[in-house]
Amino acid sequence: MSSALFQVLGTVVGPLVVADEGELFVCRVDEEVVHLHLRGRFSGCPGNALAIQQVIEPALRSAAPDARIRVTTGEVLPPGATAWRPPGEEIAGETAGP
Repeated sequence: MSSALFQVLGTVVGPLVVADEGELFVCRVDEEVVHLHLRGRFSGCPGNALAIQQVIEPALRSAAPDARIRVTTGEVLPPGATAWRPPGEEIAGETAGP
């Protein structure tokens, strides 16, 4: 994960999702695709579509301008999703099965 993308997750996306009592999962990050999954209260919030379109996607695009941005929501985790935690916090280790 690039340092710019890691910074966006730590300063914009992560705090936004956590403030709404949601959970952030990283599904895929490479030069072609940035795929995040949101779960918990944030995924069920009526304003989440606006937050994704107006805040999360533009922030990710600024850090990974050539990547396709994909943000999914819901209680079911996509395969390979890994819980994201801010630097210095233990990762819970919850991942989606194959």
